[in-house]
Amino acid sequence: MAYWLPVLGWGLFWVSLILGIVLFAVKKKIYPVIYVISIALYIFTAGFLIDEFKLQKGGILMTLIFSAVIFMLAGYYFSRVMKDDSAPARK
Repeated sequence: MAYWLPVLGWGLFWVSLILGIVLFAVKKKIYPVIYVISIALYIFTAGFLIDEFKLQKGGILMTLIFSAVIFMLAGYYFSRVMKDDSAPARK
């Protein structure tokens, strides 16, 4: 286990927690908090993969590229699905 990973994890946790509380207090909406949670989860996952599989430069880059493509495709899919479901019926 890399010596920096627990420090990164706890630091990211506290920053995300404080940022989530501030965003919720200011905006009174939950979706900014969900964005912060998803970013923190992504960083945790990437850090875990890097540490667990002892990835080097090429492996880290391929992991980030692969996950970016997955998220882009998922975002495109959900934007189409949600747009169709939430469109008001026109007469």
